[in-house]
Amino acid sequence: MDAEHGDVWDVVVIGGGQAALSTAYFLRRAQLSYLILDAEREPGGGWRHGWNSLRLFSPASWSSIPGWMMPPVRDGYPSRDDVIDYLSQYEARYQLPVKRPVRVTSVSRTKDGLRVHAGQSHWDARAVVSATGTWSNPYIPDYPGAELFKGQQLHSAHYVEAQPFSGKRVLVVGGGNSGAQILAELSKVAETTWVTPSEPLFLPDEVDGRVLFERATERWRAQQQGRVIEQPVGGLGDVVMVPPVRDARERGVLHAVRPFVRFTEHGVVWADGSESPVDAVIWCTGFRPALSHLAALDVLEADGRVAVAGTRAEKVPALWLVGYGEWTGSASATLVGVARTARSTAEEISAYLASGAIR
Repeated sequence: MDAEHGDVWDVVVIGGGQAALSTAYFLRRAQLSYLILDAEREPGGGWRHGWNSLRLFSPASWSSIPGWMMPPVRDGYPSRDDVIDYLSQYEARYQLPVKRPVRVTSVSRTKDGLRVHAGQSHWDARAVVSATGTWSNPYIPDYPGAELFKGQQLHSAHYVEAQPFSGKRVLVVGGGNSGAQILAELSKVAETTWVTPSEPLFLPDEVDGRVLFERATERWRAQQQGRVIEQPVGGLGDVVMVPPVRDARERGVLHAVRPFVRFTEHGVVWADGSESPVDAVIWCTGFRPALSHLAALDVLEADGRVAVAGTRAEKVPALWLVGYGEWTGSASATLVGVARTARSTAEEISAYLASGAIR
């Protein structure tokens, strides 16, 4: 039985990535007792599963979580390993109480709050923050004949590097930054086709994550004030021209085609009826919230999300959700963007616990 059994924490945070650490930073400042439960074996959260050459599209100073800036990196845009190293140092710097590896399986109600279960262990808390992100729940769309296809299918969540695909015919499906970066890398060693639902939106070379976050912040402020603002095109899903993607453009491979209609045993059929042989498909089609651990609370909606007011669950007042995307706060799924919702969540939890309104 765990030493924590018998204790009641003010807050248990589920997850160990940027959203969990950012929230913990503010809980620490509020002098609440809290514990972080992380399913990973080491620090870094979902970044541990990024492909080897993954790069952010903002410089280090615009890729930081609260309290301590990411140290500058040599090449301008931090790599996956730079982010993992930064989050590891962040945990140590603030001596955050992380217990790992702990894979939370469910959360249940108690008379004083919530109980977090992981196998035979459990932890009681007056409030819980779910910050598990989306990385462990990759989304692959349904395509007719997918079960017939004898080639390889791989989601970007499990893509590591280009070399295993050398000399192969590869479809890269998805029009966001992951699709563009993986296409750029694969196109050097494989025969690639980029498949997107519509023409990809490429941002001007001088626009990176700094500009996108400033725009997202201005939109958020306008919403708070009931204003509508006109802004240039450019959202967090548009393709940022980081150096590998610019190189792909110079090589003339940054062209996309519209989706195929079905799979065959050895390839795909396009809308005009033509067929193409395919060895592998890399799905860069995004993720869904990883919230199966909340199913027992009966809070999951038909779309797999939880109804929230801000970041607080509407059906369970002792539950907050941080970092899952726009529905839990503008830009909250980004390193630099999660601070705002992490701060407001910690403030709400402090007020909730001080009021004694546990239910």
